[in-house]
Amino acid sequence: MKTTFRPFQTTPIVANKQLNSTQDNTKVSEGKFAQVLERAIHQTSKELTLSKHAKHRLEQRDIKIDSQLWKQIEAKVGEAEKMGVNDSLVLLEHAALIVNAKNNVVVTAMGRDEATTQIFTNINGTIIL
Repeated sequence: MKTTFRPFQTTPIVANKQLNSTQDNTKVSEGKFAQVLERAIHQTSKELTLSKHAKHRLEQRDIKIDSQLWKQIEAKVGEAEKMGVNDSLVLLEHAALIVNAKNNVVVTAMGRDEATTQIFTNINGTIIL
């Protein structure tokens, strides 16, 4: 079997004069994109999300948290984040949650009775509701 090498040539798609104007447009577009991205970041809500692990634990342990309580947790986690808390323990009447305030993610969940026998590490704040 004989292999032949066939080089191919490409020609520039844009001429030099056009390249400069394209670069200028790119800078303008990047500026607009940065503005849109910045607005989107600031407009995102501070809603808590559940990690896969936390979702599984809530289901497994039959822990139910109503929407009103979620709103309270979200608000308190937001306050804690403003105070410099990155990872917090949220103690509820019937459950305990570990929440990454920086990313607004519930990392894990357990029943309150289960939480009394646990040692919590790598948290720098506690929220009691």
